[in-house]
Amino acid sequence: RFLEQPLARFALASMADWLGMHDNATTFLYTRDTKRQQSEPTGHLELPKLPAKHLLTMCDLTKPEVIDIMRVALAMKASRKAFPDTGFDRFSDTLKGYSLLTLFEKPSLRTRVSLEVGMHQLGGQAIFYSISDSPLGVKESIEDTGKVLSRMCQGVTARVNSRKSVRNLAMVSTIPVINALDDYAHPMQMLADLLTVIEHKGTWEGITMAYLGDLENNVTYDLMRTAALMGYTLHLAGVGDIESCVWDECRKLSASSGGKVSVFKTAKEAVKDVDVIYCDSWMSYGIPKDEEEARKNLFMPFQVDSALLKMAKPDCIFMNCLPAARGMEQTTEVIDGPQSVVFDQAENRLHAQKALLVHLLAPRRFAQIVSIDDLPSTTGHPAAAGAAGGADVL
Repeated sequence: RFLEQPLARFALASMADWLGMHDNATTFLYTRDTKRQQSEPTGHLELPKLPAKHLLTMCDLTKPEVIDIMRVALAMKASRKAFPDTGFDRFSDTLKGYSLLTLFEKPSLRTRVSLEVGMHQLGGQAIFYSISDSPLGVKESIEDTGKVLSRMCQGVTARVNSRKSVRNLAMVSTIPVINALDDYAHPMQMLADLLTVIEHKGTWEGITMAYLGDLENNVTYDLMRTAALMGYTLHLAGVGDIESCVWDECRKLSASSGGKVSVFKTAKEAVKDVDVIYCDSWMSYGIPKDEEEARKNLFMPFQVDSALLKMAKPDCIFMNCLPAARGMEQTTEVIDGPQSVVFDQAENRLHAQKALLVHLLAPRRFAQIVSIDDLPSTTGHPAAAGAAGGADVL
């Protein structure tokens, strides 16, 4: 009925530009007069009441939902671990007969492989479609595309350049639309990150995480939202201006959770006594070759090396959502050292996304799984209390 309203149809048609020219990487200069034009909508999107739950940012999940997804992900990971010996996976038919369309405008390794393997392990299928080769919204309206996909598939993931793209699709789809990365959020990565923290720290409760590097990108924004949603402390240090709407979202989330997000001037201040150090690539897709050296020099004060790692707690873990460049965001001895959990983190994309897909594509089946008492707990030993905050505190 929403789509039958003339004003709604006009609004959707005006937003149907699938190939926005913005990338998730910002200009390396980070100056007010050279910053990219913010033509995309900002803030949390209020979607029409369609019969599907979408995931565009971590704001679209509640804390209880995330906890249930983590419990199911832990059970799914344990079931696959036993599979080579037993030949049995209790979740192998959970999404039998389901089809997931995976749209890619940006290149991917972990996202594509984890989605295709995950759907296979759940008994369904993932269909790859490159919208960089065959752009959506060109031959037909995004409204028509959404209607067609909603009749053929049970879900859609979209890894795109612009937040406008995935939002437009969610506005018209009656099946779940999942953001597999845009310039505003990366929720699937966040669930894998949280699963990794639970495995290595026992819980997210009471932990303090430090993120170093590019502050004006999708990973930073959703790390902020996740900390605010789940109620732990996040320290930030790096270069870039965080969009004001992200701060607004985090303040709203932290009001009930007690989460805290703070920006520090230096890496040393940010990592002091933290439980987790996290960084991301400095050279996101789309960075011109002639800007790379200047960008490297800009971020070098926030590189994670052995000396910086020693300023954190002795049992601090190091995380990077990959791909990683040794000698840039971290040194070789850090990413290949005993405190690094980056490959556990990468593997957990598979398990966390499987749980998420069942949660969104088959909510009744997910509820049945959660109702079983033998699911793992998401809490183990209590993590140490967070460090003191700095400037620009949430």
